[in-house]
Amino acid sequence: MAEVWTIGRLLKWTEQFFSAKGIENPRLDAEVLLVHLLKKERIYLYVHFDEPLEMRELAAFRELVRKRAAHIPVALILGEKEFMGLRLSVTEATLVPRPDTEILVQAAIDRLKTRQEETGVPAHFADIGTGTGAVALAVLHYLAKSTAETVDISSAACEVAQRNAAALALTDRITFHTGDLLAPLAGKTFDAILSNPPYIPDADIASLAPEVQRFEPHAALSGGADGLDFYRRLTKDAPAMLEAGGFMALEVGIHQAKAVVALMKANPRIGRTEILRDYAGIERVVVGWRG
Repeated sequence: MAEVWTIGRLLKWTEQFFSAKGIENPRLDAEVLLVHLLKKERIYLYVHFDEPLEMRELAAFRELVRKRAAHIPVALILGEKEFMGLRLSVTEATLVPRPDTEILVQAAIDRLKTRQEETGVPAHFADIGTGTGAVALAVLHYLAKSTAETVDISSAACEVAQRNAAALALTDRITFHTGDLLAPLAGKTFDAILSNPPYIPDADIASLAPEVQRFEPHAALSGGADGLDFYRRLTKDAPAMLEAGGFMALEVGIHQAKAVVALMKANPRIGRTEILRDYAGIERVVVGWRG
């Protein structure tokens, strides 16, 4: 007689297995993988603890567990990640969208909404280093009539962002460019320029979690010796591409906010700056306004 594996038993075993493998959120990851396989909501697991799984389901789940135990990020295993209520495709060509970036998105939505109300003109903004398109697409989704142009140096990442835009029915409000930072947008101006650029100091890459170090693109992580290379370039060139009263908003790493403020203030076109904190109280976004 075949051994019976119920949902409850399988979750308990998987949680212990993941813990032994050094997985950070073993129970959560076990649940997310299982509901993905069963095509159910997480609450289903808790009201069907004693439900046995079929052999084909166990075999499929075993493969998911094998991948996660190898520290492949859950988002890459599933091929998708939810961000601000939007389901986005992800691949190894893109960073996995993170909750920290919601601060950047919300800051942009709030400020662009005010600008739209004051001017009566739909906001037009740029997203530099778009990756999955998470930042631009979330702003477009929650800010009616706004339009965006995005840039990524990776053509593979641009293709992912384009698929996400199509899935969210936002293709008619966004334009994608492949190129280096602001270069593809030369001669254009925007109400806002947004970016979550690479900001990890080169020496820190090797100490990142295996999920990040081994499976996410280093070009989207590495910010040079001190992590500030891309901020230097953006703060030098972006202010000239802002409309009067427009702003640039940049996500920053831990302990980088004050250095990025200094870079912004060194540009005479920036009149004032703001620092916004994330849910953990960490300085996460720097906003600079064109005077």
